[in-house]
Amino acid sequence: MLVGIIADLHANLEATQAVLREIDRIRPERVVCLGDITGYYANPNEVVAMVRERGIPTVMGNHDASVCGLEEPWFFNEAAQAAVRWQSDTLYEEHRAWLSTAPTEIRIDNDTIAVHGAPGNRDDYILDWLDAMRHVESLIRANAHVCFFGHSHRVSLFSERGTGPQTVQPNCYTLAQDNRYFINPGSVGQPRDHDPRAAFGLYESEKRVFEFCRVEYDIETAARKAIEAGLPRALAMRLSRGK
Repeated sequence: MLVGIIADLHANLEATQAVLREIDRIRPERVVCLGDITGYYANPNEVVAMVRERGIPTVMGNHDASVCGLEEPWFFNEAAQAAVRWQSDTLYEEHRAWLSTAPTEIRIDNDTIAVHGAPGNRDDYILDWLDAMRHVESLIRANAHVCFFGHSHRVSLFSERGTGPQTVQPNCYTLAQDNRYFINPGSVGQPRDHDPRAAFGLYESEKRVFEFCRVEYDIETAARKAIEAGLPRALAMRLSRGK
């Protein structure tokens, strides 16, 4: 089964449209979202509507929880808090209700789980190999070998042991049956790995092959709309830098 993996859309309509167009071209059997549909940018209602209309299973991100009013954004920086406040006032009630019921984990197949930050905690960051290894026991308890996560906005692949997965072609990896992996496909709406293109992933579950994918989108329009909405200018400016 070919699965499209998307994460951290963050109300960036232009990036979301570009990624979903590419996914439509590829036609995976399933698409899964790792959370944070909302936060940061100017089109929360439109982006939530796109995900809902397509019936994409979605885990709850930390921004989603705050925009819905389920959590206070105590640990967000000033710009992120401003976006949460604006989106809380802007989001349609039907979208708020839908987001508020999102699970903390999705089982993609018998061997694969999807979370937002880390297994058991959507606020945890997995930024390096040591961070990933702290969550290996959670994978063992879940009887899973692959965990897809978001939250850091950085393309990442960490393996429990060995030299890592075999490279099939650039950005494409075969995962060993006897190893465990933590994989972040990168962010659709706000990449932070110095590549401003929208990111997503493709996972062929039977062959255990994962591919990191990027697509160009209209950054200028997304940035302009954020500024026109009165959101912090810094949020708009970082899009073109991919950081």
